[in-house]
Amino acid sequence: MLSGKRIILGVTGGIAAYKAAFLLRALQKAGAEVRVTMTPAATRFVGTETFSSLSKHEVAVDVFPEKDSATDSWTQHISWAEWADLFVIAPCTANTLSKIANGAADNMLTSTVLAARCPLFICPTMDGEMFESPAVQKNLETVQEFGYHILEPEEGYLASGLEGKGRLPETNLILEKCNTVLSQYRSNGPLAGKKVVVTAGPTREHIDPVRFISNPSSGKMGFAMAKAAQNMGADVTLIHGPVTIEKPEGITTIEIESAQELFEQVQNHSDANVVIMAAAVSDFTPKETHQQKVKKDKADSSIQLKKTPDILSWLGDHKNDGQILIGFAMETENLLENAKDKLERKNADWIVANSLNDDDSGFASDKNKVHLLSKNDSIQIEGLKSEVARQVLSHIFKNS
Repeated sequence: MLSGKRIILGVTGGIAAYKAAFLLRALQKAGAEVRVTMTPAATRFVGTETFSSLSKHEVAVDVFPEKDSATDSWTQHISWAEWADLFVIAPCTANTLSKIANGAADNMLTSTVLAARCPLFICPTMDGEMFESPAVQKNLETVQEFGYHILEPEEGYLASGLEGKGRLPETNLILEKCNTVLSQYRSNGPLAGKKVVVTAGPTREHIDPVRFISNPSSGKMGFAMAKAAQNMGADVTLIHGPVTIEKPEGITTIEIESAQELFEQVQNHSDANVVIMAAAVSDFTPKETHQQKVKKDKADSSIQLKKTPDILSWLGDHKNDGQILIGFAMETENLLENAKDKLERKNADWIVANSLNDDDSGFASDKNKVHLLSKNDSIQIEGLKSEVARQVLSHIFKNS
């Protein structure tokens, strides 16, 4: 469950802060990418360099970081909140718990809590008498009413020298709780119980065994859509062309090469509740495919082409009741006009349109800038492709 997940680890100012370094390593070993945010008090127990070295990311402490910081934007708490699949605060002191319960935003950690769109999991850790105090117990009730998840501390020998309930639970228990929280989030997601088919990557139309017509699609956007659908609870089938990026875990994948092969697989899975056509499908294929390599001195100077199947049109013509059809459009000019026309002609419910002329958009980039259109709605979304995918599906299904 943690493999491929993006996790924010919040560390607050208690003696158990040193244990967060071991938790960070355990999360990484489980396959997660981890970023760390610390309260200023936490840095008195463990230096930021420890966590930045382990996480390979700069540690976020202040809302207004130093000017020479690699990430000097005061909006970093927003971008991190959009990035994360899970926010874990371990250890969480009584002070930070109180701030969370009352909506304070006086440092990067508490600000990111308020901006978070993902599940929040808190490990309250403090002296036993503090944990049992009426104020702390009331704050625990409050954050649970917010929908935040709590793993209660363990009993044992505390930093004060006393015995009591306040110790940070063992790392394996925290990992188990992380899995449980993510599982619950997925099972209650807007796509829970839905079958979703996503197409991704390029197609190849062979001229002969060593030459083909294709495009530069990396498959990153389609893979991001598949992962976002999975995180929202869907049973996802990903049909993709030749790509070099890593396949997402827990998702059924089907490899294809040509537009015809893609068409056949889409037809086989056209009973899905949602179909997301993110693949960059070749519009033309050679009329003749040679079985042997064509030698240069024997080759014609032109290649006769024929149109490939219009898969999105076929889906629009054969749409099931209640089925949602999401198409993609990449343009070099007249983006919105062409996207609206495609929406109508293909009988799609939504079109995700982006321009090759925009910076940080299009083929191979990790980022994207898109317009999401329906017959009655239009919004612009930009950011990492993973976040764009999440926002696209969240907007479509009205659940963030």
